[in-house]
Amino acid sequence: MTSALSDPTLERHFKGHRDTVTSVDFSCNMKQIATGSVDSRVMIWNMKPQMRAYRFDGHKDAVISVHFSPSGHLVASASRDKTVRLWVPSMKAESTVFRAHTATVRSVNFSGDGQTLVTASDDKTIKVWTTHRQKFLFSLNQHINWVRCAKFSPDDRLIVSSSDDKTIKLWDKNSRECIHSFYEHAGYANYVDFHPSGTCIAAASTDNSVKVWDIRSHKMLQHYKVHSGVVNSLSFHPAGNFLITASSDSTMKVLDLVEGKLLYTLHGHQGPVTCVAFSRTGEYFSSGGSDEQVMVWKSNFDCAEFSDGVRLQHKTASSSQTPTATSTTHFPLNSHTSVLHSKTSDPAQQFKRQDSQTAAHTQSYRQIGIQSRASHSHANGSLSISSSTAHQTQTQSLPQHSPQGQAQSRASDGGIPPGLANTLEHIIGQLDILTQTVSILEQRLTLTEDKLKECLENQMEIGLHLQRSEEA
Repeated sequence: MTSALSDPTLERHFKGHRDTVTSVDFSCNMKQIATGSVDSRVMIWNMKPQMRAYRFDGHKDAVISVHFSPSGHLVASASRDKTVRLWVPSMKAESTVFRAHTATVRSVNFSGDGQTLVTASDDKTIKVWTTHRQKFLFSLNQHINWVRCAKFSPDDRLIVSSSDDKTIKLWDKNSRECIHSFYEHAGYANYVDFHPSGTCIAAASTDNSVKVWDIRSHKMLQHYKVHSGVVNSLSFHPAGNFLITASSDSTMKVLDLVEGKLLYTLHGHQGPVTCVAFSRTGEYFSSGGSDEQVMVWKSNFDCAEFSDGVRLQHKTASSSQTPTATSTTHFPLNSHTSVLHSKTSDPAQQFKRQDSQTAAHTQSYRQIGIQSRASHSHANGSLSISSSTAHQTQTQSLPQHSPQGQAQSRASDGGIPPGLANTLEHIIGQLDILTQTVSILEQRLTLTEDKLKECLENQMEIGLHLQRSEEA
């Protein structure tokens, strides 16, 4: 069974922010999208057409980062006003706020279990907090300039951070020590994230490039120079085969990590594209830009597969067409699986995995370049999508990753019944909301206690003053 890759399609677009959209994230069930903006607002967009968006006012300055909790029942937002807020994404717009840093908070990210938060700031620090009660746990302090981004690894054991000091640092969460620093020479990394396997990181740089590093061998695996402007954001497809990037050159690029090539160039935003994120399943991705718009796209390109699980490559229209050269390295595709296997170029630096998985047998594929263009009508103008492949020579490979979707399907086939799973998810969600409500009540109680204490102090002062007056 064979079928060609399909082009991404623009499904919906949202307009409501009054300034540049800075951050975007999907809820786990794909029912909501959270965005932050320079207009100081957090917006929750409901994917159901008949449902209105929620507008959350509370921050006193630009919102730089937003992130849904794993359960989808909390949204964290980081702001230039030096605070982080935790919102319940409903019409009531309830939130708790805590002063996280002494300068702009650039990034906020939930851990995989939802129990902790990591924040990054212009005060040059990275801080880790408990989600419940927002208790400060510890700080990471080796950066010497603004910290742009900080993320937990998929297993929550590591933290990666990027800074204007031109370094990307890898931290051990338990020992709280920096275990490695990657150095950027031409620019600094605006954004950094872990590959879903947890063994690689990708960095979006101000030198217009995207780099992929192996965090075990500390070697750069791929280097993409496909943008003509600063790269502001990126997001891995949950399966680990694709990476999407957003740039100030007004485009998004979809990169095929298996083949090490540029797959699509997406034109939709007017002006810089500032943020992009895949949904939890990878079926959709969303983008935001300086044009104040939020766009939701259907991926499509991750659907074409062989019956034995090997993903198809884009069909070539003509073998005589000129290849489009890129500077990325070639990532070989294993003939028995659709995901990538881990292998370093230096045998002495190969790392043994716990599951004793053997390194993938690599094959070289000679790619014939193609250029195809598809036009999609849009309410506000025309949207163009161009796809391209490139001939590559170098061979290195990314780590293997088993998507969450496969695990979920296994669970539904022979594990927990879907009905029970939904009930448990609902209970967890209700507990999450209850925890947040208790936290809000505790905060209000603290404020009441402070006011009562102030009143008692004032009363004592008045009593002393009257007593002195009577004595005089």
